[in-house]
Amino acid sequence: MALIVQKFGGTSVGSIERIRNVADKVIASKQQGHQVVVVVSAMSGETDRLLGLAHAISPNPDKRELDVLLSTGEQVTIALLSLALYEKNHSAISFTGGQVHIRTDSAHSKARILEIEATRVRHALEAGKVVVIAGFQGIDDGGNITTLGRGGSDTTAVAMAAALHADECLIYTDVDGVYTADPRIEPNARRLDRITYEEMLELASLGSKVLQIRSVEFARKYHVPLRVLSSFAEGPGTKIVDEEESMEDVVIAGIAHNRDEAKLTIMGVPDKPGIAYKILGPIADANIEVDMIVQNVGVDNTTDFTFTVHRNDFAKSMEILKQTSKVMGAREISGDKKIAKLSIVGVGMRSHAGIASKMFGALAAEGINIQMISTSEIKISVMIDEKYLELGVRTLHSAFNLETNG
Repeated sequence: MALIVQKFGGTSVGSIERIRNVADKVIASKQQGHQVVVVVSAMSGETDRLLGLAHAISPNPDKRELDVLLSTGEQVTIALLSLALYEKNHSAISFTGGQVHIRTDSAHSKARILEIEATRVRHALEAGKVVVIAGFQGIDDGGNITTLGRGGSDTTAVAMAAALHADECLIYTDVDGVYTADPRIEPNARRLDRITYEEMLELASLGSKVLQIRSVEFARKYHVPLRVLSSFAEGPGTKIVDEEESMEDVVIAGIAHNRDEAKLTIMGVPDKPGIAYKILGPIADANIEVDMIVQNVGVDNTTDFTFTVHRNDFAKSMEILKQTSKVMGAREISGDKKIAKLSIVGVGMRSHAGIASKMFGALAAEGINIQMISTSEIKISVMIDEKYLELGVRTLHSAFNLETNG
């Protein structure tokens, strides 16, 4: 008998009819002889509705009380799904994060899971019940309800699978797996049968929204067998696995893109030690994350310093940079919100030369200018003008033959 954790996102439980469909999927697994734990999100749109209520009362709601409010979305879903299972003559029991002791730190709205005491879940499974757990939430040492941030139900599911030593964790979503590129941009994008944890981490961090980054980190750390499937169509999905030697034969696994980027440049600052810290220190103090960084050395002992941030942080970053430029006597500052990041990812890049030149050559042939470059062992990212993003995705997809097996 296998123990399976199934996770269903907001669109999968977005209506009563869809909740009934989820119940049918759960029952099908149960009838195959499996023990089943189900982790669910709030119904689609519910978290935004609750946030709207909070902001109607307070423009800056207290984070503890906000967590109390937002956690109720999942509580509705677990009760409805359990009721649907009972209606179909299957015994179920629902638990909030606190009831199964998903212990987190106290960082409200972005808490991290520290430990799961799964005894209550095991007892329910042994009694033959389907266990339905609220995703996205936990409880801190003070007994306060916490939430794990957007996409936190993925993390709940993987953490629960790790705690229970589950045979597999199935993430049901509105896509039928991980693709070589966004199929909405590249019609020839191909669903991958499998991808490594490392590749999935890179794709998630670079803009792919199939899985939450922390859930993949958790799965890799605890070797949780993970699979992404569609809630709405049958199919094998994509399995996320440890790296194998044979996987190096496939050089590029996929292409990721991100439109949420903005670029800032400060020009004519003194070229001396500590300059990067003086520019980026105040940005970091404002809790703004910096992505790419490029520094050019000028001929007159000055330098131009360029970096990128999330587009939502652009205005705040420009404000800070204006103050910095006055202090440092910079010649000029500039910013650009109409840029996008385009990335290729693959563990096979470690053992294959010439990938970067092939990427740059393909983009150059289409007249796409590269503004910034960032690399790691298994990825190359470039910053380009946003208007060329879709062309860039299709160009690279074709250049690396990703519509076949690369």
